[in-house]
Amino acid sequence: MFEDGTVACAPVADEATGEIRLLSEQCSTCIFRPGNPFRSTMPERIRSMVADAASDEGHVTCHSTLPGSAPAGVEPAICRGFADTYGGRSLALRFGDALGLIREVTPPSS
Repeated sequence: MFEDGTVACAPVADEATGEIRLLSEQCSTCIFRPGNPFRSTMPERIRSMVADAASDEGHVTCHSTLPGSAPAGVEPAICRGFADTYGGRSLALRFGDALGLIREVTPPSS
């Protein structure tokens, strides 16, 4: 999510293998982590983003893996906090799981 409230879309599937990248654990600044400052400063925005993703059978891409925010070489991945809470609603996670195409990746260092 950018400062203006827009949400970035970034592919979380590997083009060559079809594997779906999912963080192996929450990043250090995950919006689902208790005590995260965005939970108190932007609660409606987070609630809306999560509701939209869940209702559309989508997912939330980890903000620390988004192009422009992530360290060099880090590819976009599904947020672990979202997956643990709402993963059953995500089409990518359901298909990836059914086909054995989920690849857990380590969160980037903050």
